[in-house]
Amino acid sequence: MSRAFVKEPDGSEVFEDLPDRVVSLHRNFVTASGLAQIDCAIERLRVALATATESGDRAAIARASRDLRYWMARRASAELVPDSTNGTGIGFGSKVSLLRDDGRRQTFRLVGEDEADPAQGLISYVSPLARALIGRRVGDSVSAGQGEAEIVAVS
Repeated sequence: MSRAFVKEPDGSEVFEDLPDRVVSLHRNFVTASGLAQIDCAIERLRVALATATESGDRAAIARASRDLRYWMARRASAELVPDSTNGTGIGFGSKVSLLRDDGRRQTFRLVGEDEADPAQGLISYVSPLARALIGRRVGDSVSAGQGEAEIVAVS
């Protein structure tokens, strides 16, 4: 068949079919700061979508729309959980200091999935380390990576 009668894609089809971001199956627990981050993301994406729409940038419209759908879904399912300070052990929102068996001291805070940032000391409450920590107390030991760690402080 002659190529003269084959319609070439203009590029817009690629952006119109962006797959939605995967939404976790876990409950969407959030801290107060995590909820604020979601609200900021929604506002930022609304502005980005308006800007992209005004300029006719189909790729930017598709990206902003996809991300806005994700964050709107996360906002709708968000469950604000107060920091755990009830003395029954480590829980959501707790800040935990560990002394690893190699001598390193690390401090983490257990937060929601979307606000997790291990480099900043924020770990998701569904991460393996967080699951090992939940319900434990100062003095308990937990598996941490390839070794062990002792819980030395909780706040």
